[in-house]
Amino acid sequence: MKAFVADKDKRLKIVEIPKPHFNEKQALVKLIANGMCGSDLKLIHQEFKGITPDQYPILLGHEGVGEIAETGSLVKGLKKGDKVLLPFVDADKEHLGEYGSGWGALSEYAVVNDAKAYPKEQVPELALAQKVLPEDVDPVDAVIIVTFREVLSAIKYFGIKKEDAVVVYGSGPVALTFIKMMNLLGINDITAIVRSKIKADNVMAHGAARALNSKEQEVTEEVRRMHPDGVPYVIDAVGSEEIINEAMGLICDRGEILCYGVPSTEKMTIDFSKANYNWKINFQQMPRKGEEAEVHEQVMNWIRAGKLCMKEFISDYFEFEDAVEAYRKFDNKEIRKKGIIVF
Repeated sequence: MKAFVADKDKRLKIVEIPKPHFNEKQALVKLIANGMCGSDLKLIHQEFKGITPDQYPILLGHEGVGEIAETGSLVKGLKKGDKVLLPFVDADKEHLGEYGSGWGALSEYAVVNDAKAYPKEQVPELALAQKVLPEDVDPVDAVIIVTFREVLSAIKYFGIKKEDAVVVYGSGPVALTFIKMMNLLGINDITAIVRSKIKADNVMAHGAARALNSKEQEVTEEVRRMHPDGVPYVIDAVGSEEIINEAMGLICDRGEILCYGVPSTEKMTIDFSKANYNWKINFQQMPRKGEEAEVHEQVMNWIRAGKLCMKEFISDYFEFEDAVEAYRKFDNKEIRKKGIIVF
């Protein structure tokens, strides 16, 4: 099969590798599409926590949707033709040679587990989130459901309540999802921090109560004017030391800075001189798959009810053969919302 990889020298390429092995409790999946994620860029630039240079070249992709092509002998809950979320390719040096795995859903084939093939107490956590999609859901656009579930589970983990005022930094698909999800949950006092008029319009369309353009407005002054004591939550949907330090001046006593995603560096200098005496920084770098599974039905209910439109979060589609160019554009910030690689 063909697979998209990041090399040791940070070059991107499509290579030929063997199809992955799958066991009697798993199924082989032919990929339909995969979402482009900021964590892919962290892997490409060798900035992803826990992934060391000696593990490269590495298979990319973790927002995949595919169709079941073959099933193992003990599989009960999956059948050929099912469309499924979150297929992966395990790191298997004996079978795949030099290639490590960053999930590997940017490959022509991958693997899913069947939760029903295991005793309840032995079900792998990942299997809980590898859901079969309804037939009426577009399997290409459905890659955004991975983002929806990750963000909704993060909001619940962070404990944000309806009455809370929240400041959100960012205007990409993750920030837009945070804003939309909080709006659907009845959290309405949302201030988005952006860097252009177009992005301001975008966050407002997704449910922000107001948008501040950091290139034209003094963010701390404006937030403190609306909330003199500060806000209980600031969400950094970018992963930036600069944002974290600016947020120190926005939070109230015992306020919390919520950092979502993998930051570009594992070392930061935190300047809390502008903060109250009591504050928290909460990093959510790796969403728990069991928590994603718990919010899956809520996400699907919102989609069925028309409250959540997948296409509103997607801006670009690319053929798999053009993946190298697609990621060049992504790295250069030329993709406005979610980009999708289609097989």
